[in-house]
Amino acid sequence: MASTRKPTYRPGTEPRPGSSRPGSGSDHVISAQRSLETEGNSVTAAGTSATGTSAASTASSDNVIVFPEPKRRRQRRLVMWTLSIVAAVVAALIAGAVFSPALAVRTITVDGTTLLTPEAVQKALSGLEGKPLPQVGEQEINELLKPLVQVRSATIEARPPSELLVHVNERVPVALLKQGDAYVMVDVDGVQLGATKDQSAVALPLIDAGAGATNTELFKAIAAVLDTLPADVRAKMSTASAASPDAVELKLVDGKTVVWGNAEDRELKAKALEALLKMPADPKIQVSVYDVSVPRHPFTK
Repeated sequence: MASTRKPTYRPGTEPRPGSSRPGSGSDHVISAQRSLETEGNSVTAAGTSATGTSAASTASSDNVIVFPEPKRRRQRRLVMWTLSIVAAVVAALIAGAVFSPALAVRTITVDGTTLLTPEAVQKALSGLEGKPLPQVGEQEINELLKPLVQVRSATIEARPPSELLVHVNERVPVALLKQGDAYVMVDVDGVQLGATKDQSAVALPLIDAGAGATNTELFKAIAAVLDTLPADVRAKMSTASAASPDAVELKLVDGKTVVWGNAEDRELKAKALEALLKMPADPKIQVSVYDVSVPRHPFTK
């Protein structure tokens, strides 16, 4: 049996004109709001996450352990700094000493002179007065002393604050050469060291090697022999001559002859001659010749 009941409508239940139906735009609005809320929540979560990460990083950096510098490294650095300071101070002191007028040369003392007088050397070096001691060198000294032919070389010694001590090494005269009325002293190189008119005033042998002797092979051979002799033995010689460079002869002041021979084994020959001259004289044997031409077998006759 069919129902005859009519549907009833409650007031306000009828859809209003323009209102959304189920499944229409209202649902989209709600969905959009939810989407925005979701995105906002995501952004908030991301911000919170970033903040948390930053905080974690800060916390991590705060938790980094910083180890102290090793003691040995600190000591090494301290030593290097100290050495640098000391070196700088020393350099400054040296520079001050080199240029300081407080160390200027005021006194020049000379020793080692025989042929020259100390005053002659001091005069040659007078230009050094007022110059700081540290700036004076031996090369400069020897250059200033070159005009003095008697000086072979010189060394110096600084005596602060103002004294310069000069040690002179003179050339050694070994013989006399006759030049006119004078006798000229010469060394082994033939350098003329002075002259005298009285031969007996100088205890040196007279070389007989002809005119211009210092430029000859004979002079060089004789001078080399005389230079080898001890000073006291050389002083006993009167003359020296040579027929050739291999036949050198010496004459003693008492008239005896020394047969020397060539220039080989000069030192050994000098010792042999010195020994022969020291031998006690035998009144029964008259010696007129000392032969050292074969130095390992010297003899007298």
